[in-house]
Amino acid sequence: MIKNETAYQKAIEKLKQDQEYINSEKKRFEKMKLNAEQVDMAIQPLISFHEQLKAEVEYYERIKRGTFNPIYKFTDIGKTLIAYRIYLNLPQVELAKRLRVSEAQVSRDERNEYYGATTEKIENVMKAMGIKATINIEITEELGA
Repeated sequence: MIKNETAYQKAIEKLKQDQEYINSEKKRFEKMKLNAEQVDMAIQPLISFHEQLKAEVEYYERIKRGTFNPIYKFTDIGKTLIAYRIYLNLPQVELAKRLRVSEAQVSRDERNEYYGATTEKIENVMKAMGIKATINIEITEELGA
């Protein structure tokens, strides 16, 4: 997950480099007289990594615009907290100051996407960012009596 503008800029540059590399590899394989199916098979791993990075860039751009995915699982809360921090243009160092913890602690929490964080920690992070959550609990299937 891209978590800051520097990483975003590097990802954009990497996408350009990857596309050039994919094109050059495709030409190289074609010069080796591989057929279209063999060329596609040979460059598929490169395309796969490229598409994964492209999806991360697109996600970062969406959250910068304030477009967030709904949370369907509690385990997604961490990724959403990071997304809101990015949207608010709040650097990790500033969040750390507001939480009265080290920047390294915020970095670790985000690297782990707040996995295993207590509800108290999640609430403190939300409060420090000036956000709140509303939880909607629904029955998804009928349980037999």
